[in-house]
Amino acid sequence: MFYGISKIARAAPLALLMAAVSAPTVQAEVDGKAVLKTYADIAEANYEDSLNTAKALEVAVGALVADPSEATMKGAREAWKAARIPYQQTEAFRFGNPIVDDWEGRVNAWPLDEGLIDYVDSSYGSDSDLNPLYTANIIANRSIKVNGKDVDTSVISPSFLSGELHEAGDVEANVATGYHAIEFLLWGQDLNGTEAGAGNRPYTDFDPDNCTGGNCARRAEYLAAAANLLVDDLEEMVANWRTDGEARKAVMGGEVKQGIATILTGMGSLSYGELAGERMKLGLLLHDPEEEHDCFSDNTHISHLYDAIGIRNVYEGSYTRTDGSVVEGPSVSDMVKASNADIDKELRTDIDATVAAMKAIADAAVGGEAYDQQIGEGNKTGNARIQAAIDALVKQTKSIERAVAALDIGALEFEGSDSLDNPSAVFE
Repeated sequence: MFYGISKIARAAPLALLMAAVSAPTVQAEVDGKAVLKTYADIAEANYEDSLNTAKALEVAVGALVADPSEATMKGAREAWKAARIPYQQTEAFRFGNPIVDDWEGRVNAWPLDEGLIDYVDSSYGSDSDLNPLYTANIIANRSIKVNGKDVDTSVISPSFLSGELHEAGDVEANVATGYHAIEFLLWGQDLNGTEAGAGNRPYTDFDPDNCTGGNCARRAEYLAAAANLLVDDLEEMVANWRTDGEARKAVMGGEVKQGIATILTGMGSLSYGELAGERMKLGLLLHDPEEEHDCFSDNTHISHLYDAIGIRNVYEGSYTRTDGSVVEGPSVSDMVKASNADIDKELRTDIDATVAAMKAIADAAVGGEAYDQQIGEGNKTGNARIQAAIDALVKQTKSIERAVAALDIGALEFEGSDSLDNPSAVFE
């Protein structure tokens, strides 16, 4: 007896019924424009969430500046951590999108020479052959020289940070804006090396009436300006993904194959050169906590996890917003599945394995072993955990390359990394 078949089907001639059962499954053609729209819609929603959490951070910073205390310092730090969750998921929109990649350095550049901004421990050193502003300490000084020119730093405003100070002297390590400048101001240096503990700046560093660290009013002025600028920058990127935004038009306005290539380039470059290489393998090779992404706050495990989730979001065409709602639609995964279901299954499996490996790192951090401890020299278990995630990212990238071939969109070039491609160069 057949179960689950309608009376009409049972009444059909047996030959027709058997033909229907044995006929090969044919994947319906996926609308490429719809896939690109899903991608742009997710980008818009993801940057909106990043903007909203940055606004919450700005409010928390305002509370700290207005009334410095243990409670307001904790509130600002928690708001910073919350802001990282949606933002890190946006990194999958980099690399393939020049509008995003050209902008990204204003909000998430790292590593930074923190001596440019504020006081540092003596172990930091006093000068650098690569950076004349290595210990310029803007907060303590009302004038500095940049390329032999006097620069007035008496007023610390968003326009000053972005126009005069960020990457001053054409040195990339002079990061004056974005999440990591704010992170340094909220936590201070992490002087624990690969031992337990994050930065521990006292709230009194922002209290003019009970000032530690000197120049508390200017430090508060800098922090408030940086938080305000972060909101401005994110508002710009949200606008770029609106209906008439330049980033959306760049993706939607060209050929479908080029748009799909943009998506896969972002996935592959973030997977391989950026995340597996520069952000993970380099620090592991050197056992250097200065090479961890969120090095002041010990929040690196969260940033890496949500980078991996962001890659999955764009491949599967589904993003869960901070309010719990879901933006989803036709995806690159659907296109790959229609072309070669085995490759799609392989890539989905590899992406899930990467997320699981990143979650293992995060679980260890929540359990008391921070990322910088996990990369520490002699920590065989922690090192192996990090290496497992790197290996998963590399395997995932190979599957992305197979997906590119399945879609017949031509050869794509992903970001590379000496840490993966030529490790000996790291030690030269």
